[in-house]
Amino acid sequence: MIKLVPLGGLGEIGLNMMAVECQGTMFVIDVGLMFPEDYMLGVDYVIPDMSYVKQNVKKMAGVVLTHAHEDHIGALPYLLKDMSTRVFGTPFTLGLARHKLEEHDLLSHAELHVIHPRETLKIGPFALEFIRVNHSVVDGVGIAIRTPYGTIVHTGDFKFSHTCVDNMETDVSKFARCGEEGVLALLSDSTNVEKSGYTVSDCEIGDSLAGICQRCTGRIIIALFASNIGRIQQIVEIARQNNRKILFNGRSIEVSVHIARELGYLNIPKGMEIDIDQLNQFPDDETVVVTTGSQGEPMSALARMAAGSHRQIRIKPDDTVILSSKFIPGNEKAITNIINELFRCGANVIYEKIAHVHVSGHAFQEELKMMLRLTRPRYFIPIHGEFRHLVQHARLAEEQGVARENILLAQNGQAIIFDASGGRLADQVVTGRLLIDGKGIGDVGRSVLKERRMLSEEGMVVVNMAFDEETGVIIYGPDVVSKGFVFETETGHLLDDAQCVILEIVEDVPPEVPNRVEIIRNRLQAALRQYFFFTIGRRPVIMPFIVQV
Repeated sequence: MIKLVPLGGLGEIGLNMMAVECQGTMFVIDVGLMFPEDYMLGVDYVIPDMSYVKQNVKKMAGVVLTHAHEDHIGALPYLLKDMSTRVFGTPFTLGLARHKLEEHDLLSHAELHVIHPRETLKIGPFALEFIRVNHSVVDGVGIAIRTPYGTIVHTGDFKFSHTCVDNMETDVSKFARCGEEGVLALLSDSTNVEKSGYTVSDCEIGDSLAGICQRCTGRIIIALFASNIGRIQQIVEIARQNNRKILFNGRSIEVSVHIARELGYLNIPKGMEIDIDQLNQFPDDETVVVTTGSQGEPMSALARMAAGSHRQIRIKPDDTVILSSKFIPGNEKAITNIINELFRCGANVIYEKIAHVHVSGHAFQEELKMMLRLTRPRYFIPIHGEFRHLVQHARLAEEQGVARENILLAQNGQAIIFDASGGRLADQVVTGRLLIDGKGIGDVGRSVLKERRMLSEEGMVVVNMAFDEETGVIIYGPDVVSKGFVFETETGHLLDDAQCVILEIVEDVPPEVPNRVEIIRNRLQAALRQYFFFTIGRRPVIMPFIVQV
């Protein structure tokens, strides 16, 4: 029996993680994270619940990474906190993974093994052959997994690019060869299934960027994803053609550029790159700044430039700022806020809604159909996407000839079984999301998020009060303080009247009553909630601090 267990990435964008098992051996494909949604106040990252893997640690034979994006490698440190295992990936993918593990002081927990396209890796009863795929990061691979019951093809994130700028075209012939040999099941990226046609050529984006840069008379500031090495190489070439120096600013982009140059994936002519201290030594029309912050991240270099808090770079009226990336769902508000601030600073801002400055790394419908025609799978499992994407991709597969009963529309935690009788959905395993808040892992749950939401929307009222332990008489307070609720100077009578409500409750509970403090605390919370809602229509969080001394 072969068992596939998706632990993340089915029904959401991000959190990609899948366990593959057979004959007492298990390996994991990708260990990704997701950035927090709007309601996850204060949360830094979201990772998959990995308890299933940790419960089967004796079976664990390694982690295989398809490419270097955060939604595929970002949660690797949180897996390796609890186990040591082998990690397999292409050179650039492992380069970023190594840096991430060093930051978490976990490099000793992993054996990093470099793999290359068209190489085969043996893991227990599995033989994994890696297939080059084109994506918005270099060194991406899909996987042909040879199993006792047939070949399972996992595409990773991919597109078919007719004009590839990083010399990493999707290996069409290899996918076709898998199809000729017979594919038991295809697991295919569903992210862009709603978009018809083909992805735009990378060369078209390069031509668009070149045209914009030729018309600029001041500095050019380009924000993009740090791992998009192909786009960075295009920008380097454009800068060279326009006799401009190039500056990389932002920690993540500096790391990516350093790793890519060491591995030979990025070529920057000698003397062309400058340090940030040299920026003001050159005329504005002779510089290009490549930076981070295309998603509106609050502490990114671009956000600090827009806010005027960047120590070395101030936005000028002649600056042209290009956001060469897509608006990821959930980030739209943050991105538009930065765009507005940049316009207020006098810059000319260009982004994907008004110009061709970005192309997706995920296949559109015609490319997804091509993958189905190349591999000709017996079973089809849509992966990587929200549930609507999975459903649409399932319909696309049926249109391409896959039998409806052989389309396995799985969700996170739902095991998929292949054996002599075929493929089917099986039992559910424990899965879910863990929220990372600072150094805490999973200690923020729904109740905490609800409290944070209430605090953010309604504010809070703190009541401080002390009783004499022997007499029960109030010796301090009641002191009523509000935060995020009302302006105390303008509506102070509300808090004064609240003190009267508190005193009435204290008088109603005689000193000799058992558990007097607890009774007062409970009554006080209920009465103040009712009082504030009646007088001002709000429900602040009531926090009474009552002590006996």
